[in-house]
Amino acid sequence: MEPKKPEKTPRERAEDLIRLLVPDWRPTAWQGLWAIRIVLAIVVGLGLLTVVGQSFGITLWDWLKLLVVPAVIAAGGLWFNRQQRERELEIAERRAKDEALQAYLDQMSDMLIPKMDQPSPSLYKARPGDSLSSVARARTLTVLPRLDGDRKARVVQFLYESGLIANGNPVIDLHGADLSGAHLFGAHLSRANLFGTFLSGAQLFQADLFGANLREANLSGADLLAAKLSEADLSGADLSGADLDRADLSGTMGVTNEGLEQRGVSLKGATMPNGQKYEDWLKDREDRKEDEKNE
Repeated sequence: MEPKKPEKTPRERAEDLIRLLVPDWRPTAWQGLWAIRIVLAIVVGLGLLTVVGQSFGITLWDWLKLLVVPAVIAAGGLWFNRQQRERELEIAERRAKDEALQAYLDQMSDMLIPKMDQPSPSLYKARPGDSLSSVARARTLTVLPRLDGDRKARVVQFLYESGLIANGNPVIDLHGADLSGAHLFGAHLSRANLFGTFLSGAQLFQADLFGANLREANLSGADLLAAKLSEADLSGADLSGADLDRADLSGTMGVTNEGLEQRGVSLKGATMPNGQKYEDWLKDREDRKEDEKNE
């Protein structure tokens, strides 16, 4: 039986209610100053109304009943306007991200297939480090931080499907690219060159990363649940806090069974680099230790 939790005080219950109704309700110093000014203005105003009302037999309570409806309407109007501004900002932000992504895709498409009236070399014929490849890399690294997880994933899929980040023959070097939080659920990135990319917090659930180059990639906190990583190169990759449950790590380079366990990653049901299931490997290791003790 779980221990009974101590009953919350009235103040704690009030704070919980405020957090529920008004997330992030703690005021800034500037907001606190204005709140004090408003309270003082209300107190002074009510005091004046009380003095004036005494001549006509109007009490403070009468004034409050008279003013409560306009106050509620004003507060409702302020709340509605705030919600409207937040929606407008959210829409504007989404539009800006869509425009940034579309502009990038248009520019990259023109570099892949130059227009007839503007003959220029195709990005398909570029080599890493030449001027055309460098321009494409600069555009990619510039646009990624401006995008959210879904749009980052679209950039990666575009580069992969265009053959620009093929492992062994990459046209664009993504080293240092900000792919943190990318939503790459079930993405097909077999033999992709993702060397040195920032994939922290990326959603790679069931992603196909067979033979991918993930050397020195930052995969901290990434969701690699049931991902296919067999024969991938994970040399120097940061896997701290990554979820590798049920992942296929058979034949991966740069990591060992022992090394993965020492990093503290989640490995339930995973196929380890030596081809064993994680649980079977643990059992064999314990059996070996027991045999060594008995010798």
